[in-house]
Amino acid sequence: MNKVILMGRLTRDPELRYSQGASGTAVCRYGLAVQRSYKRENEPDVDFINIVAFGNRGEFAGKYFKKGMMVAVVGELRISSYTDQSGNKRTSTDVVVSEQYFAESKQSFQSHQAQSSSQDFAAPDNNNYRSYQKPSQPQAARPQQAAPAGAGQPAQGDGFEPIDTAIEGDEDLPF
Repeated sequence: MNKVILMGRLTRDPELRYSQGASGTAVCRYGLAVQRSYKRENEPDVDFINIVAFGNRGEFAGKYFKKGMMVAVVGELRISSYTDQSGNKRTSTDVVVSEQYFAESKQSFQSHQAQSSSQDFAAPDNNNYRSYQKPSQPQAARPQQAAPAGAGQPAQGDGFEPIDTAIEGDEDLPF
């Protein structure tokens, strides 16, 4: 079995390209910074993992994912070997996406962006990875939406709100 489940922040904006050929399949590449569950002294506490999404998943990532965004990815680990232009043998380790999800609300992402706008995800640094912080807007002032029939209300203060299924068009999406 080959299944990888990761959650972390994008280290760069996704790069969307299309393959050459008759079908022109979308290929989207991005990096994910994933915190380790434990850290030994003098070791990094973050792993930087290359992610590849094909087809509709690639187009979705290229359109909606941004640097610094927290996402969850399910996929397969792929290890490839190739020879570069200089004749050196290289190895590439990537996770090929089968599922990908937003792992934080749009409001939380914007708050994170404002806090870390001058920081870069290029190197492991504890200052780049902050834990979730509750929105500064009081609960009473937040817009409330009715949950779909049969669905329970989310816990208060969890940073997520029910998605209105009657939304039409990209400009109305909550993310």
